[in-house]
Amino acid sequence: MVRSQKGRKRALLQNTEKAICGKELSFAAAEAYRLLRTNILFALPDERKCRVVGVTSASSDEGKSTTALNLSYMLAEAGERVLLIEGDMRLPTISGRLELRASPGLSNVLAGLSGVREALQDSGLHKRLQIISSGDIPPNPSELLGGKAAGILVEVLSGDFDFIVFDLPPVTEVADALVASRLTDGMIVVVRQDYTNRRALADTMRQLNYVDAKVLGFVMTRAGGGKGRKYYSRV
Repeated sequence: MVRSQKGRKRALLQNTEKAICGKELSFAAAEAYRLLRTNILFALPDERKCRVVGVTSASSDEGKSTTALNLSYMLAEAGERVLLIEGDMRLPTISGRLELRASPGLSNVLAGLSGVREALQDSGLHKRLQIISSGDIPPNPSELLGGKAAGILVEVLSGDFDFIVFDLPPVTEVADALVASRLTDGMIVVVRQDYTNRRALADTMRQLNYVDAKVLGFVMTRAGGGKGRKYYSRV
């Protein structure tokens, strides 16, 4: 009985998460993400190269992964070839939400344990949208993102895609997003209404400025409640 209840809850959660991405978006939400897509296209107008965008936040539970997923979907809907990389190797959510395999993924490729082509997966949301999941959870995510292999990976994949979108951990909780910002042409900071701490956001901006990250702008969200919140651990 307990197992069946847990199974029903898990299925309900997955259905709820799927209802806030891709074709299942409400009209208002879809229009908001289309506006975000338009702003990104204006901010990074060079169509001759692959544009790399990082999505982060100040703290957890602000909706950064949902934003990264729906931005990727809307770019694909506009005819762009898009790769979404689950760069949050500590608390990944996107591959689970889309019921994709977690491994081999980013960590495996960066550690030299898997080839790039093995890690690529169809998203199941759009034919022009592919995904590289987080991979096996490594002991050193920041070091992997800051290593030479990460730069080489982006360079190799840039020949096949118009956009690469990184879903990255929160800035004030771990250093991963700051390290990965060097791989991007710009960063989006997600801010959750009536939730984001002003001091944490100010600290996020200071840290991004310190590493010379280009902040393209902010996205305000109304992500789910704070119950059952997960926490990041520093390495």
